[in-house]
Amino acid sequence: MGANIRYKDSLFSFLLSDPDTLRELYGAIAGVKLPPDLPVTINTLEGVLYKTLLNDISFEVDKKLVVLVEQQSTINPNMAVRLLLYIARVYEKITAGKNIYGSKQLAIPQPEFIVFYNGKAPYPEEVVLKLSDAFEDTSSLGIKPEAVPKLELFVKVYNINPGYNEALVRGSERLMGYRAFIAKVREYEREQVEREAAMREAINWCIKNNILRGFFETHGSEVVNMLMTEWKLEEALVVEREEGREEGREEGREEGREKGREEGQEERLKKDIKNLLNFGMSPEWISQALNLPIDTVRQYLTGT
Repeated sequence: MGANIRYKDSLFSFLLSDPDTLRELYGAIAGVKLPPDLPVTINTLEGVLYKTLLNDISFEVDKKLVVLVEQQSTINPNMAVRLLLYIARVYEKITAGKNIYGSKQLAIPQPEFIVFYNGKAPYPEEVVLKLSDAFEDTSSLGIKPEAVPKLELFVKVYNINPGYNEALVRGSERLMGYRAFIAKVREYEREQVEREAAMREAINWCIKNNILRGFFETHGSEVVNMLMTEWKLEEALVVEREEGREEGREEGREEGREKGREEGQEERLKKDIKNLLNFGMSPEWISQALNLPIDTVRQYLTGT
């Protein structure tokens, strides 16, 4: 695995984005042992806009199965919708150059959607999220919902915190090492150790206990920088959402709400842009991620 880490990579994807590792990981998920020569091809889409849909890994197993994997510390209720949009782009890439209008049936890999949860809040061992949960209720139109939706997508969410899904986690050395490292960082933080110091102490603990020793010896400093950026960005977005809820609760009378909402959205957007810049994101990255013209981003940054 190379050491070319880009600012939009996550520690999870950097650690696991290797064909041998993914073969072992999917074998642990499916409860099978895959042959060591079975082809595994990483096809995670490049580009910041794609990363806003799926932040981690997409890969094919022997061109028969396409697996989308994401790690989350806070479960996004829109995961099924996000993954629907992302898998459409993956299939577009896979079928490029093929005649989708021809008389012959195309063969495309079967999809599987996986989320690994390792947040602090309590969460069940396994949950299935469904695309149909997001569908509008058509009963007001006099249309009864069908027993089987015309379009469905299932996302399996596995809790990988200590004490959950032990067989799955232990089936992948790198997933087990990732879990142990994150758990140790949180343990040191609970002991009032400053976050960056907690990460470095956790890395030293992993090396001492032979947990992904080679990886941490080679990439220790990169891991700290990457995880600090991840967690700061995650916290900034959480704060942004909470500020939005609080402002919404404090809005005044009915006739003043629309104006207040517009002004509040603009102020939140300015804060979001400045927070992302402080976390090392370039104006170009912010422009793509927030779907804003680059001139608008620069205007917010300069305050003009």
